[in-house]
Amino acid sequence: MLKHRYLLGAILLAALAFPLSAQDIYVEEDEPIGQMMERFAELSKSRKFVPGWRVQILATADRSRLETVKQSFQYRYPNIPVDWMHSKPYYKLRAGAFSTKLEAMRLKFILEQDYPGIYLVKDDKIRPEELIGDY
Repeated sequence: MLKHRYLLGAILLAALAFPLSAQDIYVEEDEPIGQMMERFAELSKSRKFVPGWRVQILATADRSRLETVKQSFQYRYPNIPVDWMHSKPYYKLRAGAFSTKLEAMRLKFILEQDYPGIYLVKDDKIRPEELIGDY
């Protein structure tokens, strides 16, 4: 225990003796690198959709069943965005919007107790503002 106190004291003393600040950091970049970074930022701002993952709750040919399940879902999980799409002959009910599969798996784990048989789907048309938020 005494060793730990000495070690902690030495770390604190070193941190006070050698403070780091943002003024100590200098970044020099070549002109082509700067231009490339600016171009990347412009392209990123102009993209309307990003690829990501959603949790598919239902796929049915019955539109009224879709509406019933959607209302039930919104009642149970008001903070989780849910939307549907139509890909003939099926109506597909999907929840959430995630940039990684791992994030989507977290929601799937929570929802599969109430909705057995749900699965993850890749979606290349997610609006970036949909990704904001933690469900």
